[in-house]
Amino acid sequence: MSLAQQASAAFTVERLSPTIGAELSGIDLSQALPDSTIAEIYQALLDYKVIFFRDQNITSQQHLAFGRRFGALEVHPFAAQDPEFPELLRITHNEENKGQENLWHSDVTWRAEPSLGSILRAHEIPDVGGDTLFADMGQAYDDLSETLKEQLDGLTAIHDAVGFRQRMREKGASEDEVNAMRERYPAQEHPVVRTHPNTGRKTLYVNRAFTQSIVGMSAEDSQAILDQLYRTAAVPEYQCRFKWQSNSIAFWDNRACQHYAVSDYWPQVRSVERVTIIGDRPR
Repeated sequence: MSLAQQASAAFTVERLSPTIGAELSGIDLSQALPDSTIAEIYQALLDYKVIFFRDQNITSQQHLAFGRRFGALEVHPFAAQDPEFPELLRITHNEENKGQENLWHSDVTWRAEPSLGSILRAHEIPDVGGDTLFADMGQAYDDLSETLKEQLDGLTAIHDAVGFRQRMREKGASEDEVNAMRERYPAQEHPVVRTHPNTGRKTLYVNRAFTQSIVGMSAEDSQAILDQLYRTAAVPEYQCRFKWQSNSIAFWDNRACQHYAVSDYWPQVRSVERVTIIGDRPR
């Protein structure tokens, strides 16, 4: 039995679904938590793939400090950066800027060392809507046929930040600027099925946002397999759904799950802040 599944002195656990998601209560993230509590929180992340905290009225500095307890933080190269807090990614959608994260994905898989996890805090939320769904990609892999598992064994896929470069163009960037970003952040090759570095569990590691093709396959065959794997994230049995409140926090493991930010609230405002923990190269 894991730490998070035992009675914890630091917090209580309420599961959101049988396979993924849990809300942790009785903990104040504004405090300097002891290493033992941080270890329990991390174990809960491993057990449940995404964990949630309510009523966390923390500052940007406290948000960053909490993230750093789990590793170094990345600066998102395609986003506007706060000169004081460059590791803090602010995402605001409103009447002029409709949400675009409404597709299943794992964060920044176009990096050589994609994210370990993301910690997102809600500031302003719509009256109705704007939920986020999470899907357990370990369970999705487990339920594949043995024939398909054998077919996927050893395959790799190309991940690229094509969408971000297109947004650069839409915002007026020159082709020289776009090409400079392509050279700085070239496409990466990652396993189609990765092994989680902490749990040893195999998980599907392709996503609609950033995966381009499977290496060594024809375009037709590659797309057919990818479409089949993409569809697994949409299976309700692998999902949990989180309804945001102001000062709610979600901490998800990008190595184990995908997420989908529902864009059903336009033209209302949805404003969040995210810090992202640097991970390792998928294997």
